[in-house]
Amino acid sequence: MTLDLHATPQEAMRAVEAFQAFGRARGIGENTLFGLALALEECASNIVNHALQRDPTRTFRVRFDHTADRVVIELRDDGPMFDPTQAPTREPSAEDDDLPPGGWGIQLVRRHTDEVRYAREAAENVLRLTKQLDPSGG
Repeated sequence: MTLDLHATPQEAMRAVEAFQAFGRARGIGENTLFGLALALEECASNIVNHALQRDPTRTFRVRFDHTADRVVIELRDDGPMFDPTQAPTREPSAEDDDLPPGGWGIQLVRRHTDEVRYAREAAENVLRLTKQLDPSGG
């Protein structure tokens, strides 16, 4: 399934809702679906707010793929090159209150996926989120 979306918060949520329907129709477990929907919302929101600056004339693409053993969510945008996978892995600590906000979204994405890959292809950011499914419907 592929969606072409405008760079608005409403369209980011439309992607999440479409993904949830996609996953339920394929029997993906609710816990897995919930985590992947959170990861998708985080990534789509970052594209809308940062890469495309909430410009509703600009678009981004989201694609969902499902096989027996995995789900892949691919997001594409033509914003400035940005590789979120380069962010260091962080664990929450007491010192976080003294740090500037930000940087936690990629931690959430990593928590709910098994693989996060970034590439720059044909002047587009391409982010692929992969989740391995267990045989019981994962």
